[in-house]
Amino acid sequence: MAGTLQGKTVLVVGRGSGISRAIVDAAIAEGARVIAAGRNREALEAAYKETSVSVESVDVTDENSIVALAETLGSVDHVVSTASARAKGALGELSAEAILTSFRTKAVGPIILAKHFAPRMPATGSFVMFSGVSALRPEPGFLAVGATNGAVDTVVRSLAVELAPIRVNAISPGTVDSGAWDGLRESKAPFFEKMAAANPVRRIGAPEDIAQAVIFALTNTFMTGVSMAIDGGQPLV
Repeated sequence: MAGTLQGKTVLVVGRGSGISRAIVDAAIAEGARVIAAGRNREALEAAYKETSVSVESVDVTDENSIVALAETLGSVDHVVSTASARAKGALGELSAEAILTSFRTKAVGPIILAKHFAPRMPATGSFVMFSGVSALRPEPGFLAVGATNGAVDTVVRSLAVELAPIRVNAISPGTVDSGAWDGLRESKAPFFEKMAAANPVRRIGAPEDIAQAVIFALTNTFMTGVSMAIDGGQPLV
């Protein structure tokens, strides 16, 4: 049976733009009370100054920071973590610290969020984490990114069993124009054209595509332990 976010409290951990912002906007549209949290509180306050969103500080690589946030907020219904620190680069370019930061942010951080928020959640609560297409489709330069995403997929299945009946799922995006690729500069448009031509859906993803999937994961009460691919069929080609 599908649930509703009307009157529910949703914590979204991440930036105030891109996919995180689309999730916040979608949750508000579904009637949720939304709390946005991240390392840069000032940036979040600026992003959400004309909205109903409450803003808090948290560093998902710091357990004490997570504990402080959990104690401040008390009970919430759902937690969505979009935080990441992608360690892109070929094998010879990777440092151990970059790899560890990627894991601490995207895999370990959500585990610790679950550790401290699950005891404060109702049985109908849920967590949504973020994996990614590189867990399924290895490519040069994405070794650490893929390893981190693969770890998230395992974390989700394990937590779904351990925290039951609280549900735990992940969203696994493909190439999305969320701002993450802006560093490519003049190479971004040709890259997106190439990816769109190859994808079975013949386009690049938008943050709203991912936000729709997150809302589904939050409200479908018969789904848990799933990494839901929203990738335009990218691994197929």
